[in-house]
Amino acid sequence: MIDISTHYAGLNLKNPLIVSSSGLTNNAVRNKELEKAGAGAIVLKSLFEEQIEMHSDSLMQDSDFPEAADYIRGYIKANQLNTYIELIKKTKDLCTIPIIASINCYKADVWTEFAHQIQEAGADAIELNVFSLETDLVYENDKLRNNYVSILRKIKETVSIPVIVKLGKYVDNLPALVHALKHNGADGVVLFNRFYQPDIDINTMQIVSGNVFSNHADLGDTLRWAAIISGKVPGIDVSSSTGVHDWEDVVKCLLAGSTTVQMCSSVYNQGSEIISQVITCLEEWMQQTQYRSIDEFRGKLNYANIPDPGMYERAQFMKYFSNRD
Repeated sequence: MIDISTHYAGLNLKNPLIVSSSGLTNNAVRNKELEKAGAGAIVLKSLFEEQIEMHSDSLMQDSDFPEAADYIRGYIKANQLNTYIELIKKTKDLCTIPIIASINCYKADVWTEFAHQIQEAGADAIELNVFSLETDLVYENDKLRNNYVSILRKIKETVSIPVIVKLGKYVDNLPALVHALKHNGADGVVLFNRFYQPDIDINTMQIVSGNVFSNHADLGDTLRWAAIISGKVPGIDVSSSTGVHDWEDVVKCLLAGSTTVQMCSSVYNQGSEIISQVITCLEEWMQQTQYRSIDEFRGKLNYANIPDPGMYERAQFMKYFSNRD
């Protein structure tokens, strides 16, 4: 009997496949369809702090009345938060799998009360996105880490449900950051957040959006850091995201030490059928390799369990090819 169930950040999942936060997960009926396709959990589309502020500012850009501006900002924020709360409630009414809310923020005080409302609405966990692209020429190395920790602490003081931190790959000393998050109450981390990719239209001479979908080439960084983090920072669950497109990618992430694996681009491009295909192929691979549960092979090839962990640390091609003819 093949058992593909797993435990992630205190949640019981029937399988390790999670549909990540995106436009795919902003509708309760569609979320039910993703569950029927076999998803082990769903992360709802993220609510962005910047989005609320930008919407407020755009409506008040020609106003000379600060009182009106404050009123409209408050109204827009309350309206968007209420809409998100309804999404949680409706999805929980339809689905039986864990539903993870997602918030994207850069200031702790904005989200503490909302985090409590998320819990009251029935969300099983919170996926917390914290990132800002640092461009200052003079930069304090601890600034980003302290920001993560500050927001995490305040959210953890507000809720009792698991809090999972979704990270970007552009972080100095990622293991040290995850270690700090673990010791400040994080129940898991997601590697990685896929950010907006800029491009340049040479005909219109404008900045435009680049490709919004990931591809197989993005999996390398995900595998590298899932293996390193799971090997060097035990005791915190890792969810692999970005570059996961088929069942083989899922197996690779689990071998690297991931607790769960998140998919998005492939579901957009191939439909929810890809979820059931991945699960079927995962079970068939386990049958062929005689693994009865995921725990038997998870982390088998992570940083702590291979003869030469330096394989995950190599950054230059010549380090790998110098001994080859």
